[in-house]
Amino acid sequence: MAKITYVEYGGKEHVVEVATGLTVMEGARDNGIPGIEADCGGACACSTCHVYVDEAWVEKLPPRDPMEEDMLDFAYEPDPVRSRLTCQLRVNEALDGLKVFMPEKQI
Repeated sequence: MAKITYVEYGGKEHVVEVATGLTVMEGARDNGIPGIEADCGGACACSTCHVYVDEAWVEKLPPRDPMEEDMLDFAYEPDPVRSRLTCQLRVNEALDGLKVFMPEKQI
């Protein structure tokens, strides 16, 4: 399990425990966190689970693969460094304390 902090666009924080093996997107979906729509269900076929990763975590995460890079082109105001698709972030103990920020909207 890892504690993940999801921060809504307006600043409201949700700290939830997410089971190892799930994705950060599944953790949001399963806990009713607003701001992550996940229209494709985690297939990396849309950008509706886009977040901005806290700067302290950028270097700790695995790099984006080419498919995630392509999908981020469709995200709302992607950041070249901090934007990630939560469906591509698999939870393990190393992600304990991860903090992500939702964009103003998902498209």
